[in-house]
Amino acid sequence: MQQLIFATNNQHKIQEIRSIPDLGYEIISLKEAEINIDIPEPFETLEENATEKSSVIHKLTAQNCFSEDTGLEVEALNGEPGVKSARYAGDSKSFEENIQKLLSKLNGIENRKAQFRTVLSLILNGAEYQFEGICKGIILADKRGDKGFGYDPVFLPLGAKRTFSEMGMEEKNKYSHRKKAMDKLVAFLHNSKI
Repeated sequence: MQQLIFATNNQHKIQEIRSIPDLGYEIISLKEAEINIDIPEPFETLEENATEKSSVIHKLTAQNCFSEDTGLEVEALNGEPGVKSARYAGDSKSFEENIQKLLSKLNGIENRKAQFRTVLSLILNGAEYQFEGICKGIILADKRGDKGFGYDPVFLPLGAKRTFSEMGMEEKNKYSHRKKAMDKLVAFLHNSKI
């Protein structure tokens, strides 16, 4: 089976991607590829950060790889936290502190519409391709559930009765922004016959 290096150190994201059936590729984490670096995310867009991460790994390994950048975009906050989602409350990347900052900013605001947006950057045989996945939903006033990571406890996907944190992986994949982007990437790989 062909290998694809996934340019992340985030174990949660690796598990999500590997839970997708019929991938047709073996997903290799940075740790498994023995690449011990933390790739910076210096840009103002998900697209640029995704490109940066896949480019760094491709230059290091010359192998096919992909990366992703994901942001939570809240309508009433003009798209915040967006590209700064992981470091919203500071460089500690604390899920708890990020959620508290978000909920405090939304305190008293009726419009709770939000979306998770993922941009995948695939480098295949030296060429880059990008794929986007979006999951619309709302931000709840209180946390629910103990699974998942990041903003999952306060994000209720459109059409769902449970937050991402209350869902198992199979249920989460029915709504997941990352899964939607990966579906496009997988379809591309299958159609490319590479």
